[in-house]
Amino acid sequence: MIYHQVRMAVKPDAPEDQVQHALGLMRELGDKLDVVEYFMVGRDVGGEFQYGAMYAVKDIDAYRVYMYDPLHREIDSAGLPLVTNMVSMDLTDDPDPQIADKIDKVHRDRFKDHPELNDLIQDLGSYEGSGTTDAGATPA
Repeated sequence: MIYHQVRMAVKPDAPEDQVQHALGLMRELGDKLDVVEYFMVGRDVGGEFQYGAMYAVKDIDAYRVYMYDPLHREIDSAGLPLVTNMVSMDLTDDPDPQIADKIDKVHRDRFKDHPELNDLIQDLGSYEGSGTTDAGATPA
């Protein structure tokens, strides 16, 4: 299993209706995709982030399907302009010693195939974690 998680700090002036719309799209993605075993989107408790999400997928192929779904790109476009700081992380029990490289490759491929993602993350105060180093993404 791969547990993909994001934590997000919302800009103080982000319109609440737009924030809720982006969170709704994140929930829709979890509901829609058969490759998502389970997920949660909600408030992040005990830190500098207001919201977070976790999606559990079975393997690297499911991870790629999740990352490349068109709704994921819609979420990026709707949500990232509202975010000031974001952390992306993956936890896995996959025994493949190359799994980290495979996860990084999905991110590298996605940034190469969708270069407009770089523009979205450039406006973030910080962007750390999976998909931020050697993935084509340039952390802010």
